Amino acid sequence: MAGLLRRLLASTAAYQTPSIVSSVLALVTLRLYTSHLTTADYGYAENLLTAIIFTSILLRFGIGEAFVRFWFDDEDHARRLDLARTATAWTFYVSTVVALVGLAFAGPLSRLILDLDDATLMGFGLLGLWAFTNLEMAYALLRVEERRREYVVTGIVNILLTVALTVTLVVILDEGARGYVLGNYGASAIVLLGLWVLHRDRVSFRPPRRTVALLRFGGPTVPADAAAFALNVVDRTYLMHSQGADAAGRYAFAAKLSTVVIVAVRGFQAAWPPLAYSVVDEAQAARLYARVTTAYVAVTGIVVCGVTLVGRWAVRALTDNPSFYPSSEALPWVALGWALYGLVLVLVTVAGRAKVTTRNFPATVAGLVVNVVLLVTLVGPLGIAGAGIALCGAYVVIVAVLYLLTRDLFRVPFEWGRLCAAVVVLAVLGVGGELLLPTHGAEGLLSRLALLAAAPPLLVAARVVTPAELRALRRIRSAA
Repeated sequence: MAGLLRRLLASTAAYQTPSIVSSVLALVTLRLYTSHLTTADYGYAENLLTAIIFTSILLRFGIGEAFVRFWFDDEDHARRLDLARTATAWTFYVSTVVALVGLAFAGPLSRLILDLDDATLMGFGLLGLWAFTNLEMAYALLRVEERRREYVVTGIVNILLTVALTVTLVVILDEGARGYVLGNYGASAIVLLGLWVLHRDRVSFRPPRRTVALLRFGGPTVPADAAAFALNVVDRTYLMHSQGADAAGRYAFAAKLSTVVIVAVRGFQAAWPPLAYSVVDEAQAARLYARVTTAYVAVTGIVVCGVTLVGRWAVRALTDNPSFYPSSEALPWVALGWALYGLVLVLVTVAGRAKVTTRNFPATVAGLVVNVVLLVTLVGPLGIAGAGIALCGAYVVIVAVLYLLTRDLFRVPFEWGRLCAAVVVLAVLGVGGELLLPTHGAEGLLSRLALLAAAPPLLVAARVVTPAELRALRRIRSAA
């Protein structure tokens, strides 16, 4: 178990490093961007970036997930290379065809997605779709071989290029939303070409062959993955059309400030499936799943608690544009939504381990339906906070339904007592501090930080984690 946890920590740290660097630079430059972008411009750009990720899920058709899963079924090097070439070729052809067709209809697509007639902005978005889709497949190649150092270097290069291009386009050339989108994905296209050259033995541009097994496994995951991520598209689109681009921009700003949670979730998302599928012993895997779930809830719970307590100060520290200040209303809910998404990943790997991917879809559809109902009900009276609450409600439903549908596939002895104790402790701290402590000034900030500092010892007192486990974790980290 210690060796597996060491691998998970090492992989998560590696995959988080680019995200951490990206997040720090994003937060540092956010003040600069928001001084040159209106809330409407920011809303248009972020809505398009979210639509790119959603569409990419559909285009890949689960090939990436199937590639990661089947890589560990066969240790023969030649067959693994053939698998990699098949997956990259499929991704290249599908993304290229869709991007070219999309360019022919860029104007109507812009009106449909953004309620704005800007074919150029949509064209930049289609370039982003092509680059992001293929880069995700290239990153999967690095993940299955646990090329952590290369992953980190590549990610940091991508980030630095992105910042340089975006600052040039948005701040110096004043290209607004167009510059923001092109800056984000122009760099990705450059990095993608570099990875293709470096790993040309694993990349193929020939028409893909023998994709049936990959599509049979990956295809059923697409509706579930798409429905789960659609939550991030539906709320922003609903805000865009019902409350206007300014509201969508404030909500997107809240999502950007949830970076501390997103970094943890994305690092976990990259590191967890390869490790989860590589454990052969069923009993050992079950114990690992349970232990990792408890640790995940405790760590991300502390982060969400912190966002809830000091979110107002973070918003004002990271922008001098008062039109973005109301973003703090949605910030705690968006952060909690991202944390809940990580629990969805745990349960998805349970189904993936059993190679039964059809049960994910009913859970995510149920969550999507709940999301729409809550959006219509809550956004009117609560604004962007209502959209955040709707996101959380949807993920709670997905987690609950997914657990019920997958628990007979692979029995995981979840540590329910510890999980409940963590939720209660952190909810009391976050909600209690928000209701009882000052909401402005140095006194409010310091008192809330002091309350947040009490979270780790209280979790130990509640036996969510024991002193012995902390000592073991320190030994594992030292050896990693």
